[in-house]
Amino acid sequence: MLIFTLIFFIALFISTAIDFWLDQRQLISVANHRAEVPARFKGAISLEAHQKAANYTTTKIKVGTWAGIYSLGLLLVWTLGGGLDVLDNTVRSWGWSELTTGVAFILLFSFLGSLLDLPFSIYNTFVVEEKFGFNKMTAKLFITDMVKGAALMTVIAAPLIWVILWLMASAGNLWWLWAWAVWVGFSLLMMWAYPTFIAPLFNKFEPMKDESLKEAIESLLKRCGFESNGLYQMDGSKRSSHGNAYFTGFGKTKRIVFYDTLLDQLSTNETLAVLAHELGHFKRNHIKKRMVVTFAIFLAGFAIMGWLAGQAWFYEGLGVSQASNYMLLILFMLVMPVFSFFISPVMSMYSRKHEFEADDYAKEHAEAADLISALVKMYEDNAATLTPDSLYSAWHDSHPPAPVRIAHLEK
Repeated sequence: MLIFTLIFFIALFISTAIDFWLDQRQLISVANHRAEVPARFKGAISLEAHQKAANYTTTKIKVGTWAGIYSLGLLLVWTLGGGLDVLDNTVRSWGWSELTTGVAFILLFSFLGSLLDLPFSIYNTFVVEEKFGFNKMTAKLFITDMVKGAALMTVIAAPLIWVILWLMASAGNLWWLWAWAVWVGFSLLMMWAYPTFIAPLFNKFEPMKDESLKEAIESLLKRCGFESNGLYQMDGSKRSSHGNAYFTGFGKTKRIVFYDTLLDQLSTNETLAVLAHELGHFKRNHIKKRMVVTFAIFLAGFAIMGWLAGQAWFYEGLGVSQASNYMLLILFMLVMPVFSFFISPVMSMYSRKHEFEADDYAKEHAEAADLISALVKMYEDNAATLTPDSLYSAWHDSHPPAPVRIAHLEK
């Protein structure tokens, strides 16, 4: 066995074991607190809603465990099981140029991956989400979304893949730096194009209909010195009853989007408090900071790929007999989640720090009590557990646990 194969196996085993251990801690924590609503939430959340959240959390973890085992099996089949070699030989047999073969290989691998993930996607949507009353998706809409997604991936991703593979073959030893620059440019382009051209292909966006709420929001935006390209409500209810609100785009394409489900859940003051929190992310430069961190991580990733490109042990250690630029991209994409799993707590901590800062900003421009009541409603409507395990949350959750977040708001 090659040394890198052994390293890969060890990292895979440790990450899987830690993930399973954290899942068990979460299940135990939820089960131990299932019989009674936490003291801070009594009177605000019913026992029935609390137990629904416990059941929902437990179900998602159990299904996620089986999905993880399935994904682990697929990873081993693709790599050490020779799956990538079989696919590579198939695409090579078509007799196309190396560049065209690479684009076709990556697109075909992506399509096959989506098809292989389909059983759990269907089960989560039409069994788990349906069981707990969240799913609004029809089979027709599910298929339509899948077809649109595949078409978009082909139209958008194919040119990017072509350019990166061309740079890998033509730009010399620093191809990884040029490829990273192209990826950064592409990411910024997508941030600009998504709200205007891509998102409307899947959802309907309308100017906010409630004039009194619109005026209150515009007053808040003016006080905060925020300019947007409009206030929109999105028909999120046609897919799910989960509610949300978010910023999208940048520059002149910035817009604020509310799910129609969220607007139905919250009062005017609660909506303003949620928006103040989102404005906090913008005013505290969280968006820019996250972009910088993301770009830096990808720069490191491309640099590592630049080094791995000439290392035969990397390909051989993962069951690939013939090295190529496109195989490097796929192998790196498959292997990196195994190793990046260990920095998840750091990224989660960084994200939660931003959430606390955004909450602090919201307290300056709205009532903390309104944000608390909005969060409690959202926890209840989304069946989010109020009693997560602290270690599980620290590793996986981008937002602080409900009790911790509300205690911070009440300071």
